[in-house]
Amino acid sequence: MSVVHVVVPEGVDDPARPSGGNVYDQRLCRELVARGWSVHQHVVTGPWPQPAPADRAALGEAVADIPDGAVVIVDGLVASTAPELLVPEATRLRLVVLVHMPLGLGPAGDEEAAAARTREGAVLSAAAAVVTPSEWTRQRLLERHSLRPSRVHVAEPGVDPAGVAAGTSDGGGLLCVAAVVPDKGHDLLLAALATLRDRPWCCTCVGSLDRDPGFVDRLRRQARGDGIGDRVRFTGPRTGQALDTTYADADVLVLASRSETYGMVATEALARGLPVIGTAVGGFPEAVGRAPDGSGPGLLVPPDDSEALADAVACWLGDAELRRDLRIVAARRRGTLTGWSATVEKISRVLTEVR
Repeated sequence: MSVVHVVVPEGVDDPARPSGGNVYDQRLCRELVARGWSVHQHVVTGPWPQPAPADRAALGEAVADIPDGAVVIVDGLVASTAPELLVPEATRLRLVVLVHMPLGLGPAGDEEAAAARTREGAVLSAAAAVVTPSEWTRQRLLERHSLRPSRVHVAEPGVDPAGVAAGTSDGGGLLCVAAVVPDKGHDLLLAALATLRDRPWCCTCVGSLDRDPGFVDRLRRQARGDGIGDRVRFTGPRTGQALDTTYADADVLVLASRSETYGMVATEALARGLPVIGTAVGGFPEAVGRAPDGSGPGLLVPPDDSEALADAVACWLGDAELRRDLRIVAARRRGTLTGWSATVEKISRVLTEVR
């Protein structure tokens, strides 16, 4: 039986902290087992990517206990911050780094961001292979680091089948699924919605509220100040049946992210036939994708542009024919989505090669 060790950060299975990276890691382990791999999961403590010294020591001990020659997948949040521990181990282990989000995305003059990029580059250069969730992420890593293209692979996240959401006649059920942090652009979304107070809509924001409580408080004040506090609801995280029900009650997914390496919520929405209104940033356009005829199942606007986002939402709310057409395209795109077995098939081939 093929054996693989998987190193993941603490909280990967915490329903109070759902994220695309956590879902990816969990499904990867489950699907590898289903494909006949023997999976040994190592959960390392700490607030990665900013762990305490004790957490780094625990990572070092966990990796040191893995036998020579083993294939080891390491979540990028852990790997990209610990070159001093992992680079020496690359001489005896077959390291595969799973990069959900490149680190050090700050501007060129940001010393902290530059240091993060240096640490990430050291680990990725030592790894036997790198796996990314999108072509955008792959290209970003190739541009930033001296990596051989043949060693950097794309394995897009899969999506589970789901029933088609019925939708409403006015299309006013807006849904945003994202942790409530500045990177996800909830402030831009609220600014856009504030200009549409005369339209019939309500917006449900599903996602963790404890990662940046100060930002959440500012958003609540922003919504109240703009007179839309009673039309925007922050529910906290939802998973399982509760999340399924939330999607089923929605008309369209809206996302104002400032950065995305993929955007699994887009395919989750499309699996239910929901169109997407979002920002054309990072790998998000790849997740939204296109129907077989080349048409797009949503409206994409530039990032950090609340006016463009407001215009897109206004078009959706004000044009019944547009809503109908986008739902038709979303249904066609739904038929092209692939499951997690396809994702893990790609990763399984990478593991076999490095082994």
